[in-house]
Amino acid sequence: MTRRTTYIDSAGGLKQLGRSLAGDADLAVDCEAAGYHRYSDRLCLVQLSTPSETFVLDPLAVPLTASLKPFLEEPARRALMHGGSYDLRLLRRDLDIAVARLFDTQVAAGFLGEPAIGLQALLEKHLGIRVAKKFQRADWARRPLSREMISYAAGDTRYLHRLTAVLEARLRDLGRLEWAQEECRRLVDTTGKSGEEEPPPDPVTRVKGARRLGPRAVTALREAIGWRDGIARSRDRAPFRVASDAALLETVLTRPGSVEELIRVKGFPRRLAATDGRALLRALRRVRRLAAHDLQPYPVSKRGRGRPSPEEEAAFDRLNAVRNEVAAKLGLERGRVMANHLLREVVAARPSGLAQLGKVPDVRRWQVEVLGAELLEAL
Repeated sequence: MTRRTTYIDSAGGLKQLGRSLAGDADLAVDCEAAGYHRYSDRLCLVQLSTPSETFVLDPLAVPLTASLKPFLEEPARRALMHGGSYDLRLLRRDLDIAVARLFDTQVAAGFLGEPAIGLQALLEKHLGIRVAKKFQRADWARRPLSREMISYAAGDTRYLHRLTAVLEARLRDLGRLEWAQEECRRLVDTTGKSGEEEPPPDPVTRVKGARRLGPRAVTALREAIGWRDGIARSRDRAPFRVASDAALLETVLTRPGSVEELIRVKGFPRRLAATDGRALLRALRRVRRLAAHDLQPYPVSKRGRGRPSPEEEAAFDRLNAVRNEVAAKLGLERGRVMANHLLREVVAARPSGLAQLGKVPDVRRWQVEVLGAELLEAL
């Protein structure tokens, strides 16, 4: 276990860090962002642990890229993370660091069939360590950070070397270590080294229930989300802290005509209605006056292949049964063995052999080895 925690918010501290990270030891890595409280989810902390020391780095005080890039992009060194896909994206986006190698303890726990794969649950089960949850929802963009907050942040990486050793040993005993390693390589390739950011999705797709709305209501909801986004940006607050998705959806459905009616909308913040509600009402009135051809309906999924034929549905059912049987034998979640959307991709591709099955997009090599022959037989 690491014994010392050092908070670094100065150039001098970065020099000490460089000396401590020298060598080929794996580095445990975690990031804290501000998205739960702030409009921007900018990187606010980077935690690093060697087998003997932990460092909490402040990217709001000192530039970190030059100091961390040589270590995290070194192919001989692994980054140990837990649920690392978001952290990989943060490091790439905010620090221009593309992690070279990854071992993700959450991925490992999934392949072990752990009933609870959260870091706290795994630490308590395998190491007997209980981690406090006091700062789970902390605003990491606020300064100064208390000693208690720094200590809490350090806990996300302090024990990852030990946990990795335990999970790796169990994976090796079960013959599943290569499965986890392949999944970790895929995480690095898809989230850590993407050349261009994908365009953001239409915001209405994130609102539960929006899919059932007609084109005018969807257009109105999109306007309401844009109104909320402008307020959130100006106040540097997370959008859901300005007004919930449910409140915006209810506003669109009830169509209030005045601030007084907006105040009565279920879940809509009274003060927000009084201070900024008129702008929202004007936007919604504009949508009501739009011609039908100017409306923007709910976006059509680009991934969908249309309604499957009876033959395709029957083939999916057969593959689904094979997947479920293999998952039960392995003691793993069905989606971990192969997700439903991937089963449908296999049905659409109709591979004639294991080599062709392995070329279906997103099919892993370990999946071909574990259930490929049975899937082909069921096709």
